[in-house]
Amino acid sequence: MAKHNRPRRGSMAFRPRKRSETQMPSVGAWPKVEDSRLLGFAGYKAGMTHILYVDDTKSHKKGKEVFTPVTIIETPPITVFGIRFYKNKNVVLDFLTENENVLKNLKFNKLLKEKKKQELPSEFDDISVLVFVDPKSVISIGKKKIEKMEIGLGGKDKESKLEYAKSILGKQLKANEIFKDGEIIDIVAITKGKGWQGVVKRFGVNLRNRKQTAKRRHGGPLGTMGMGFVAYTIPRAGQVGYHKRTEINKRIMKIGKQEEIDKIIPKGGFVNYGIINNDFIILKGSTAGPKKRLIRFRKSMRKRDAPMIAPNISYISQRSQQ
Repeated sequence: MAKHNRPRRGSMAFRPRKRSETQMPSVGAWPKVEDSRLLGFAGYKAGMTHILYVDDTKSHKKGKEVFTPVTIIETPPITVFGIRFYKNKNVVLDFLTENENVLKNLKFNKLLKEKKKQELPSEFDDISVLVFVDPKSVISIGKKKIEKMEIGLGGKDKESKLEYAKSILGKQLKANEIFKDGEIIDIVAITKGKGWQGVVKRFGVNLRNRKQTAKRRHGGPLGTMGMGFVAYTIPRAGQVGYHKRTEINKRIMKIGKQEEIDKIIPKGGFVNYGIINNDFIILKGSTAGPKKRLIRFRKSMRKRDAPMIAPNISYISQRSQQ
């Protein structure tokens, strides 16, 4: 009888499959851009709805009105509180703002008392900026602790990056100052946690015939060497979800202002979130993570020169989700 061949069960990617150490996702790399600008932002996932817009891609539906699901992300302003200098890929210095109101929000009381003069390093290879999001400005999530993160900068050289970083130090920036309608971005987030699960849900192993082993949802043999040695390629039960994931090439359909909230909020508000009281971003498709979770944006690594064409949106659903 011929040998039956089939694809293996479960992807070998994303190892190790364990819980994320923190709910603040880190960004491993930033694109190289010649324009002096901030390369990232952050917001809180509010929920999903759907829109109708005129398809402007190269598909067979070009020029026609199409339906697409979208994610609404509330984007409160971010505050730049420091400049981080690198030398040989090591942090040399964190140059903090002298704005007392910003330092009070960060609870840097010791720095306020000492008021030491800071000096910029004479030699450095690269710089980035330190920013924070104040979740108190988002009434729906109930979080109080300030969330600090590091964001890369674009520029022709390190001098232009430093000049731009000085110009935004201690200031608040909004989403429409960083990104534009129609821009392609990447998102980084921590996925929804689902706890300990078996091999059927974790790796997609087929249900077994009950007469084989009197079991339905187990993984079968553990390999040629038995229980003494089990290869890591064998599907086993374990943690599912709460992993850091990066999704590339997500399109911004619209960046809305606070005054436009009434045009997007469904009747009764978003389930398990409520209402929005800040600027927002409408992102095409779904995003990782549950509602109220922080999602980080990054200028696209692969489509850096993609044309920014603002989509023609004709309808945003406000149907009740209750």
